Amino acid sequence: MAKRHKVALLAGLALLGFQQMPARAETTEPSGLAAGDAAIRTTFVHLAKGVPGVLYEPASPGPKAETAIFVMHSSADYLSFSACTELSRRGYRVLCANNSTSKSGASNDGILDSVLIEAKAGVAWLRQRPGVKHVVLLGHSGGGTVMSAYQFVAEGGLKACQSAEKIWKCPDSLADLPPADGLMLIDSNWGLAAMTLFSIDPAVRNETSGLALDPRLDMYNPANGFNASGSHYSPAFTAAFLKAEGARSTALTRQAETRLAAIEAGKGSYSDDEPFVVPGAILLGSNNRLFSQDTRLMSHTQKAWPLLHADGSVTTQVIPSVRVPQNTRNQSPSLMQGALKTSVRSYLNSYAIRTGPDFGYDETSVRGVDWTSTYASPPGNVQGVSVPLLVMGMTGHWEYLASETIYELAHSRDKSIAFVEGATHMYDTCKACERHPGEFGDTQKTTYDYIDTWLSKPGRFAAAH
Repeated sequence: MAKRHKVALLAGLALLGFQQMPARAETTEPSGLAAGDAAIRTTFVHLAKGVPGVLYEPASPGPKAETAIFVMHSSADYLSFSACTELSRRGYRVLCANNSTSKSGASNDGILDSVLIEAKAGVAWLRQRPGVKHVVLLGHSGGGTVMSAYQFVAEGGLKACQSAEKIWKCPDSLADLPPADGLMLIDSNWGLAAMTLFSIDPAVRNETSGLALDPRLDMYNPANGFNASGSHYSPAFTAAFLKAEGARSTALTRQAETRLAAIEAGKGSYSDDEPFVVPGAILLGSNNRLFSQDTRLMSHTQKAWPLLHADGSVTTQVIPSVRVPQNTRNQSPSLMQGALKTSVRSYLNSYAIRTGPDFGYDETSVRGVDWTSTYASPPGNVQGVSVPLLVMGMTGHWEYLASETIYELAHSRDKSIAFVEGATHMYDTCKACERHPGEFGDTQKTTYDYIDTWLSKPGRFAAAH
């Protein structure tokens, strides 16, 4: 870890009430993360170099504590994510960990393979924890990529991630990952690779600058239907935008593959890897996603599913999004806010995905994406996962629609899906989405109560590893 990142991490932990500890040491003193909550005990854990974790567990463990939940995002700081406290208050042990790419804000310079190795340390640590009988993975947002990829490789072995259709063949270091007993994808998105695809600005004229934009393909151009309060893009513009987006994605993958071949032939700029900076393609927020502005896109599911309401009732229906328009400024001209800053190897491992000529999306779904061309793809990964699976979507945000895609493609015999009415991507109540105050109630409570019910079903993890 770079010195300044280590200093920043330790400073952050100090603010949370942690003291610097020797590698792999732990303390059972309560931390600031659970201050004032006598029902929760916290333990700081060094899982590996640059991989801190916090174990949250009931002060008086009961039968539910035999199930341990492991939480990790692809890059963000999740040491105090809501699942850490909410699920431990409901009786479970919860290990929340950061990987070595985690930092404040969005990171886009890591490589998925290294994160999976670090996730292995978390699963292995829980397996050895006294009183733990079952380990269940929880992936939120980009964490859905990490956790689904982990279980996919753990169950399928190297042959799963080295198969012919994969753009990037995983290294042998991913052999022998200890599998978990269950997988929960709670408002996971479509994966790091697909989110990169959706974030590519087709208006960028060349790959050396974010300043030169084609106004005919600029989603922020009022002539194309942009309106800060909510855009309405024509079918013709939408089709042209998505066609150009898919074409640019394909060209970028080919460019990265060409550079990798040069590196491996000793003809690269460096012996091991090269910088790969893509103008107008960062995964931050809602960058360059038509559906974030035009809420008619990705606006409802194809089929009827359970919808959880504030009053505790559940209806089975086509699930509408209640989100409001987001993202009113083109970030492509900015290096820091608009460009994907990564390397050739990391791009191919974490951000590249194949598309067909029919790539696009509409009111209900994404089409023309080869989900199995990368293991940075929950919809592809769940096709190789057999353990019990819970998929949930939050209707106050557009990522909720990925849940239907993931569930429909999943091969687990025991799989469940539900949506939370009016919840944001972080599971909080979307106040801006409400027609009247209190319409959606406490969506975070609704979410974790449902997860609790799913986890505590007798015999769900009977075939534990």
